[in-house]
Amino acid sequence: MTRIITGLGEVAGAYDALFCDIWGVVHNGHALFSGVAEALAAFRDRGGVVVLVSNAPRPAGSVAPQLDRLGLPRRAWDAIVTSGDVARSHVAAQAGKALFHLGPERDRPLFEGHDIRFAGEEAAEVIVCTGLFDDTVETPETYLPMLRRFLARGVPMICANPDLVVERGGTMIYCAGAIADAYETLGGPVVTCGKPHRPIYDAGFAVVETALGRRVEPGRVLAIGDSVRTDLAGAAAIGCGALFVTGGIHALEAGHGAALDEAALRTFLAEQGVAPDWAMPHLVW
Repeated sequence: MTRIITGLGEVAGAYDALFCDIWGVVHNGHALFSGVAEALAAFRDRGGVVVLVSNAPRPAGSVAPQLDRLGLPRRAWDAIVTSGDVARSHVAAQAGKALFHLGPERDRPLFEGHDIRFAGEEAAEVIVCTGLFDDTVETPETYLPMLRRFLARGVPMICANPDLVVERGGTMIYCAGAIADAYETLGGPVVTCGKPHRPIYDAGFAVVETALGRRVEPGRVLAIGDSVRTDLAGAAAIGCGALFVTGGIHALEAGHGAALDEAALRTFLAEQGVAPDWAMPHLVW
């Protein structure tokens, strides 16, 4: 049964490392959540390793500066691994093909260092989806006509961010996962990178074991996240501990409010068919 805790410090001693989600746990796109930097730094001060595991469709090297701008100190984390890092290997395998980038210009670091031949919709042989062109006004339905045209030609899609939605400054916005889900629903072929799939966690384990100089069992790693579909499903699949942050994308459903509604939370978890080890409103020590 999921136990509600008030701080990471209550359970930190049971774990050697954290796989911590970023968007929805560390920040909301505009600002850090109060107490999160102190919590991650405290875990590291006790000898633990903190790996920030994100479904951002960009390489880790382009995520770190954003965290710097938001004020997350470098002493709060050891490394970042992203779905963008995983997606780059899939992009490299498409060398020579005409590639259609479905997503905003800010995600172009995903393609740096690769010999990419970009093309328009009509000539595309493969789609790499990193998000919506304009996530402030568009929805997945906006793209259905385009996706049907791609489907008619059997064009495969690489999804570089499996998230369906994220919270940006209090507003929910659609992500690449929502486009990929719509394409799969139509019958389109999709390769999905990032959580909850194994490769991104393998990258995290490599970081942890290098830092500690020894093998680490999955049960000694705590995955922290706010998404049932990605964070909790991924933790269950690899056998990690799981800490559910209720104040993220499931806040309205999971009983998050001025005080955590335990009955509402347990009903939500039962309906979702998940049982994280721990739950708390926001990540604090």
